[in-house]
Amino acid sequence: MKFRVVIRKADGEKDQRVIDAPSHFAIYEQIEKEGASVISITEGAGFTMPAWLNMSFGRIVSPDALVVMTKNLSAMLHAGLTLSRALGILERQARSKRFAQIISAVGTEVKKGSAFHTALEAYPKVFSKLFISMTHAGEESGTLAESLTIVGTQMERSRNLTKKVRGAMIYPAIIIIAMVGISILMLVFVVPVLASTFSQLGVALPLPTRIILGASHFLLTNTLMVVLIAAMVIAAAVVFVRSRVGARLLFVGILHVPVIGELVQETYAARAARTLSSLLSSGVDMLGALAITREVVGVETFASILKEAEDRVRKGEQLSAAFLDHVDRYPVMFSDMIAVGEETGKVDDMLEQVAEFYENDVEQRTKDLSTIVEPILMLLIGTGVGVFAIAIIAPIYSLSSAIH
Repeated sequence: MKFRVVIRKADGEKDQRVIDAPSHFAIYEQIEKEGASVISITEGAGFTMPAWLNMSFGRIVSPDALVVMTKNLSAMLHAGLTLSRALGILERQARSKRFAQIISAVGTEVKKGSAFHTALEAYPKVFSKLFISMTHAGEESGTLAESLTIVGTQMERSRNLTKKVRGAMIYPAIIIIAMVGISILMLVFVVPVLASTFSQLGVALPLPTRIILGASHFLLTNTLMVVLIAAMVIAAAVVFVRSRVGARLLFVGILHVPVIGELVQETYAARAARTLSSLLSSGVDMLGALAITREVVGVETFASILKEAEDRVRKGEQLSAAFLDHVDRYPVMFSDMIAVGEETGKVDDMLEQVAEFYENDVEQRTKDLSTIVEPILMLLIGTGVGVFAIAIIAPIYSLSSAIH
């Protein structure tokens, strides 16, 4: 199989080449022997799409498929199957051809004597650092099946939490898009007919009517310019939001929105607690667990606090103290429960309880959010319809009054 590989040489210079190898793992092995490091690997020797374009075309393996694979692998290992045999069964069960190839390559390396976590490291876009670290800890302690059960549960709950939050946002988004679409259609097709009628009648038009007619006229006479400006604004907004500064400003702004800010805060607190608990219960040391949790959390606003906690723990301070200084991001209960865990020697158990509490609370809050958003949207729709109705009815009423 041919791969297009981008490498960084020992002197820092980048190089691109096509390598014929049986798997990603073999490529990593070959490049490391040369004293270089792999930057990216793309299957096939053809054109490689730039990363900034490719990032929006989906994942190599869906999160749901990875959860199913992890749970099935854990179950088979608990049943007494060897790792290589279990991977062979999972390869046949995989619905995605690409995922089946990855599992096959991992199985091949395991049969050759490689450690499971080492074989997984060849596919960083599929298996996260959390997944690899959990399997590593499980292999070292002889509890791989248990570690896979924990990481499978962690991924499933994190996935479910994300789905619930996104689901709560879908309804308002659809309503807003529909309102904008209907407004544009009215301005393009309905208002011009009314404008012609009002012009023929020669009736004096109130301000709301003149504004709507002016907007319709501008849209019809400058359609191309409006489309281009709208496209530029959307593109600029996307670029800004994807930039580090823009994403940070947007996220901080969201945190200050009533209800939604608390929902986001608890969502990330639950993710951090669940990940940290999973890693600690699998035998990963505290510093390593904090470093991995920081990457899993991802958003700098929350990840930076985990980095600070890692630095403070390295100096000998308590973990709870780091979070207690940032109750505006991680709620007070988060640090209090960790403090209890530190006193009893059961930090992982306390973090699991924190995760469950916030996951349940987020689920309830998403239901409450729908209840709150619905009347607000109805009020906005009613206001829009009312303004349009007044703008259309007022001239007609003035005309009928003049006739009488």
